[in-house]
Amino acid sequence: MKLTLERASAIVEGALAWGRANRCEPLTVAVLDAGGHLVAFKREDESGILRPEIAAGKAYGALGFGVSSRAIAEKNPEFLAAVSAASQGRMVPVPGGVLIRDPETGDILGAVGISGDTSSNDEAAAVAGIDAADLDADTGG
Repeated sequence: MKLTLERASAIVEGALAWGRANRCEPLTVAVLDAGGHLVAFKREDESGILRPEIAAGKAYGALGFGVSSRAIAEKNPEFLAAVSAASQGRMVPVPGGVLIRDPETGDILGAVGISGDTSSNDEAAAVAGIDAADLDADTGG
């Protein structure tokens, strides 16, 4: 299975719907495929100007390590600084980046990164979006 535009769009819409239902601050959602390429993206009105880079960086880090950005945030700070430099600043080690897995094989299809509210709410919105697309969310927890 591949992460199609249709499924990636369903993830974005599901995540934004969860955010609205839970009265989150305006969210920005980035969905990357397994190769780290942007497939779908939306930034709600009034979401800050750095949110796109943060959302994509959360997803990129999750893909780079093969674990959620929450698990990355728990790593040694010196190591994270080195990895940030190696990734040319593309990785954001903060919760809100969730792996997308094929429900049948468990293969990683991509990752979703969300920024705009608390890290816990960003992560919950990501899980809701992935669930809305009938895929498996992997938060590592």
